[in-house]
Amino acid sequence: MNIKRSILFRVRVAFLLTSAIGIAIFYKITQVQFVDGDKWRQMSENIHLQYRPVKATRGNIYSGDGSLLATSLPFYRVVLDPSISKEDRFRNGIDSLATLLSGYYKDKSATQYKRIISDARNSGKKYLIINRKQIGYQEKLAMMKWPIFRDGRLGGGIIFEKVDQRYRPFRSLAGRTVGFLNEDDYGVGLEYSFNEFLQGRNGEALFQKIAGGSWKPLHDAEDIKPTDGFDIVSTLDINIQDVAESALLRQLINKDANFGSVIVMEVATGHIKALANLEKNKSGNGYGENYNYAVGDQGLTEPGSTFKLLSMLALLEEGKISLQDSIDTGDGVFKFYDRSMRDAKNGGFGRITVREAFEKSSNIGISRLVNDQFGVAPVKFINYISKVGLDKPVGFQLKGEGVPYFKTPGTKSWYGTTLPWMSIGYELKVTPLQTLTLYNAIANDGKMVKPLIVKQISKGNYVEETYDTEVLNKQIASKKTIQYLRSLLEGVVENGTARNIRNNDYSIAGKTGTAQKLVDGRYTQTYYTSFVGYFPADNPKYSAIIVIDSPKGFQAYGGDISAPVFKEIADKIHAQDLKLNLDKTLVSNKTPYAGDLPFIQAGLTEDVQMLCNKFGISNHYQEQEKWVRSKVTNKSIQWVTNRINEKQVPDVTGMALRDALYILENNGLRVLFSGKGRVKSQSLPSGTTISPKSTIKITLG
Repeated sequence: MNIKRSILFRVRVAFLLTSAIGIAIFYKITQVQFVDGDKWRQMSENIHLQYRPVKATRGNIYSGDGSLLATSLPFYRVVLDPSISKEDRFRNGIDSLATLLSGYYKDKSATQYKRIISDARNSGKKYLIINRKQIGYQEKLAMMKWPIFRDGRLGGGIIFEKVDQRYRPFRSLAGRTVGFLNEDDYGVGLEYSFNEFLQGRNGEALFQKIAGGSWKPLHDAEDIKPTDGFDIVSTLDINIQDVAESALLRQLINKDANFGSVIVMEVATGHIKALANLEKNKSGNGYGENYNYAVGDQGLTEPGSTFKLLSMLALLEEGKISLQDSIDTGDGVFKFYDRSMRDAKNGGFGRITVREAFEKSSNIGISRLVNDQFGVAPVKFINYISKVGLDKPVGFQLKGEGVPYFKTPGTKSWYGTTLPWMSIGYELKVTPLQTLTLYNAIANDGKMVKPLIVKQISKGNYVEETYDTEVLNKQIASKKTIQYLRSLLEGVVENGTARNIRNNDYSIAGKTGTAQKLVDGRYTQTYYTSFVGYFPADNPKYSAIIVIDSPKGFQAYGGDISAPVFKEIADKIHAQDLKLNLDKTLVSNKTPYAGDLPFIQAGLTEDVQMLCNKFGISNHYQEQEKWVRSKVTNKSIQWVTNRINEKQVPDVTGMALRDALYILENNGLRVLFSGKGRVKSQSLPSGTTISPKSTIKITLG
């Protein structure tokens, strides 16, 4: 070490040893430069200094139309360094502070709080958690005015440690799909599957370990700020999700069923518009969303008659039958080797056409056709399953997708009866998502697309990732076969097992399914009922599947249990689309006039400026404030300060829901909202005085 460097080294030592923070900084700067870095590491450990992670703010999750499904709101843990307050300030304020704490938390008396704080001060404790209950922003503002606390961090020792908590504006809606992630990194849904993007990157700050094993944050120029997480934009439609959950819940309660699932998909894009799973609670009282049966392993089951679509596809592709051919189903009982197969109709259907066998869902009819065609070469039937891709997962974006199960000819599990039973949806296992993907391909003229639930990952105006529609199979069958299959699915609703959901307003195509459940190796008189299809049948826009497990009562068939749920959901979506098309027509008929500007009403300054700049709209301001409103002046937008007074109701009209929630809740208001888009109206006028525990209703539009 040269003389100049040696002198510099000694000066640094003399200066930096005067503070604990200095030692840590010195170590951080010099540990690479000097041989004795280990010595400085030991010194920093002796005084209990450590750079520890600072959590990033988690990204938001949005629906396809921009509605906020999950966000992080700030809460605070109240911590005190009782040694900092001057003696006279402490002595004069401790009684009042203890009384206020007791009145707020209601868990200890004022005397107990005074003793806890005083004992901590006398023992030299520098980090005292006042109460583990977290407080909101408005409560924090109130506490900052209390004795001792009002002297701040440096004068009174008060520390409000920020803790982000997940907040769901729509509460339990799409709860399992949005999901969660706990402290052990276990989770489900979007929160878990896209955690890599949502979590952001943690920062690093200097902390000091103090009595009791707690860590007290210190301020240091070497701190690394955290990087907030990316936002996730899903394909979900809040209105369709609400309709799906409500319709499913009503039928589950009505039939006292074990669980049920609904998936609604956009035919052309594969976008999932609704994904609901409801299961009877362990107490038997009510239903909750505890597992994703529509996608996961536990949702793998024998589908029953909905699989007959694949059997008809294979038969038609072979080109050796027509829909007008006939098949004898006899008296409703037919023996394959040593097992008897039965049809649902007592006495059987007799001789019927191939079309009727599908529309009436004759087990015997379909099984005899498949066995006659593929019995000597069952591998050809299995090849059709592989060709359409039904024997493998679709590669869904949510983690935990179930893997389909199919037997292989020539193995020990394959019996003489396997093919006829497989042809009607037994001795195999698929998830509702995989079944829907097949039916969606029929609606999509034979093109099979991958189901999609996240379409974009972004932060502000920066797009990190975009997920476009992915084609899994350009053509799962010939155009002629697809036309026949669509005709058969329409016939099920017009003439067959789902004619109870036929209506005159729009056409539905689909197939019912009723499968006996296998329990302890034996088939029981409990059923797994389903309906899967699409609408409008002549120009499909949506496909959907409904499954309901173990419904109670008579007529426990897919047509009676699941099909009505499909129709209720389809009716409301159809009505919603009619209204949307009408609104678009009204807007398009509006006469435009010169000088129109895209009008951004209000919001966070940096956000609204970014939007204007992106679209080349002239905009300016005189004084930059955090919140602004727009004013159109001379073909440009002028930003006007939107001042927020914590004692008065703010004006949030024109704001996005997230901004409105942040402002209103931080001002101590309880918020109820309806609709989607930006805030159109608010129940409490701006400028009025805020009363304790006030509730404000905002309408979006």
